[in-house]
Amino acid sequence: MARILVIDDVPDMRKLIQNTLETAGHEVACAGNGKEGLAKFSAQPADLVITDLIMPGTEGMETILKLRAAAPDVKILAISGAPKEWMILKMAEYNGANKTLAKPFKLDELTGAVETLLRPQSP
Repeated sequence: MARILVIDDVPDMRKLIQNTLETAGHEVACAGNGKEGLAKFSAQPADLVITDLIMPGTEGMETILKLRAAAPDVKILAISGAPKEWMILKMAEYNGANKTLAKPFKLDELTGAVETLLRPQSP
């Protein structure tokens, strides 16, 4: 299936997403912050990046902008459970995220978003 990079500063959230996507047949790599995620992406690009938006250090918006500059075609799913997350998620879309999900989300919402983003686009 696809190679997916999950960037989230909460270890339990990373593990939950990783387990869910590996069960669906994907290869999943994880990073605890944007800086680590960008380094992992640079070393081994992914088909899809799932990034939290509010993280210490290199946060999600900066991560999205840097990913877009380095790999304009990579699919990006932004996630956030921050207060007023709808505004933060809209900003993520404006900055280049293909899709967003508010935390907490159902696992079928996650897998549905991933499948939608990975589906080949017709010309």
